[in-house]
Amino acid sequence: MRASSGSARRTVLVCGVTLTLLATAPVAQADPERAGHKAGSLVLIGGGLKENNSPVYGEIIRRAGGPAARIGVITAASVPESQDPDAGDPERCSNSACNGAYYADLFKRHGAADAEWVPLDIDHVANADSDAVVAQVNSMTGFFFGGGDQYRYITTLLRGDEHTDSKVLAAIRAKLARGAVISGSSAGAQIVSGPDMVSGGESYEGLRDGSSPGYFEDPTRLGYIPRGGFGFLTSGLVDTHTGAYGREGRAYRLAADTGHDRVYALEENTALIVDDPGSRRERMTVLGPNGVAVLDLRAARTRTGPAGWSMRKARYTYLTQSDRYHPHTWTAYPAADKRRLRPVGTSPVPANDDVFFSASNPDGTPYSFRTTARALASTRAQRTATATTFGTDPRFTVTFTKAGGFSAWTEDGAAPQTLVDLQIDIAPR
Repeated sequence: MRASSGSARRTVLVCGVTLTLLATAPVAQADPERAGHKAGSLVLIGGGLKENNSPVYGEIIRRAGGPAARIGVITAASVPESQDPDAGDPERCSNSACNGAYYADLFKRHGAADAEWVPLDIDHVANADSDAVVAQVNSMTGFFFGGGDQYRYITTLLRGDEHTDSKVLAAIRAKLARGAVISGSSAGAQIVSGPDMVSGGESYEGLRDGSSPGYFEDPTRLGYIPRGGFGFLTSGLVDTHTGAYGREGRAYRLAADTGHDRVYALEENTALIVDDPGSRRERMTVLGPNGVAVLDLRAARTRTGPAGWSMRKARYTYLTQSDRYHPHTWTAYPAADKRRLRPVGTSPVPANDDVFFSASNPDGTPYSFRTTARALASTRAQRTATATTFGTDPRFTVTFTKAGGFSAWTEDGAAPQTLVDLQIDIAPR
């Protein structure tokens, strides 16, 4: 059996004020459990979760009770068996049932006491109000939402124009409030979003044409769902597969269009762990080989002129393994084993004519935006660097600037891993 990644690039619809930087540990906060409050947590993966990513699977299991963990696997973002031409082939199938079995087996192999598929998909919407399925949910200590198309989660688990909870979603929400862990990858991470959840789109077309409410067949059109997803995480918008698919541009544009001042841009095979979601104690940690970008639009200014849309004074922070972040104070804490980078290189930043890794460019390179940002951090010869889009009508220029408050952090003394408060400007030319 093969599970769907839920991340096919061209077809899936998913998917001045600076941060305060402290190199030392933050002031200790009261333990909510000791204070009589047992909040749950989120483990959100930006897609592409590999079978051998033991740290991420292990973290989900640990938060679900360790050896006693019981994981409910929900794969309603996948196509149902009725729409999968390979449903009868366990080596090729990619539907909700076989993907659910795939993840359940993985969680058990990584140490969970039990993991079960929760039988929900667009062919079994009635199960979302089944008392038997609610009982199954209530027996679980953690949940994993798989990838695919997050709009299927809306049609399966939410009801009506008001997006009221089905019985199953209400039970999951209650479990989170009582301490359960909710995890998800790709669409399964997107669906935790509050208002204005992204529903699809590419960066260039988003910058050129702007965003629109709705769900569109055109995978390049930047769309969003105004009422959002489940609302488990509301301190910022969420995007996934960010660097791998060059989604930084669409994330900035959607946030600006919808009045949000922050985006959590998740990378593949890497988790953003969220403790006490939705509270003033909300805090985050990065776990995995890539990172999580925090796009900060508090000081950003946008305008639309004759040449097109532009944005000035946005910020880009890129957090990597063990870095922490406190949303309420907008504070980044690089990991204890990292130290501030003092660049010694004098080489110019390499030219980049496809900063958002266009799907139209057969020679494009993933993580292109991050590559230019890190190259600028590595050199003392430049304070700014520019990169451009592959699309040319208009061509957009992205300017990266080491403005006040910028810092880079390293583990090996040479290569920057973590970046804090790099200024980003986007303009047509």
